[in-house]
Amino acid sequence: MVNEVSMIRHSLPHAKARTGYWYVVSQGKLYLPDAEQPPQPQSLQQLGLELDGSEMLCQIGEIDQTPCYLLQYQDRPEPEHHWHSARQFLVFGEPHFEHAARACQVALFLQTHKFCGQCGSSMHLVNWELAALCHKCGHRCYPRINPCVLIAVVNSKNQLLLARSARHKSGFFSILAGFVESAETLEQAAVREVAEEVGVRIGNLQYVGSQPWPFPHSLMTAFIADYQGGELCCQPDEIEEAHWFDLDKLPEVPGEATLSGRVIQQLVKANSRK
Repeated sequence: MVNEVSMIRHSLPHAKARTGYWYVVSQGKLYLPDAEQPPQPQSLQQLGLELDGSEMLCQIGEIDQTPCYLLQYQDRPEPEHHWHSARQFLVFGEPHFEHAARACQVALFLQTHKFCGQCGSSMHLVNWELAALCHKCGHRCYPRINPCVLIAVVNSKNQLLLARSARHKSGFFSILAGFVESAETLEQAAVREVAEEVGVRIGNLQYVGSQPWPFPHSLMTAFIADYQGGELCCQPDEIEEAHWFDLDKLPEVPGEATLSGRVIQQLVKANSRK
């Protein structure tokens, strides 16, 4: 599990000798010299990055009692192929992905809360929680979290409803997804999104799990639901195509490292036991 962020800023001269997992973020990307190898415990000096003293440094958790640090760069140093999205860390397992996702989200929070949105004065980080405080008007800000629902819809023929959005390549399908709106429950959002995106009604929602997702502030929550009626009708400019698939004849779908892939595989395994 990721621990609470320690917002006590360490001085760079002292930090260079600290050993830990370093998650270096610049413009939403993470520094990873070898995309096939997960981060290893090392000192900041061993990373070989040039520092000018303006970088923000904080601890964002631990992995097996080894501290994890965020180092925020303002400008992304060369070479470009050393910088990756947090998705790249999925292959290294959940602890590294969680810390990579958190590093990106905390870095964005620090970058976008330098000034008060209420009075325009400078914001200051508090050292007992992850928050920015305006000393002039008292306005306090916390990192934004955007909840998103994933919905795996199954019909009476034990078929799974999968869709392809305009953002995905041909032949790649996933379960339906959408953001929760203000004053809406997760369940209400799931029902609304399915109706909007493919025109069908669902019920009997069963919660499966959640996963933080750096998109850049998302928290993915997953449900399995029963199809209750309606004809497939794809939402223009959002869904390219949607179909019912037999669980033993699925197209290309997300891998199990993602929550959507995990839900799909849960249904596939349950179907194989019948």
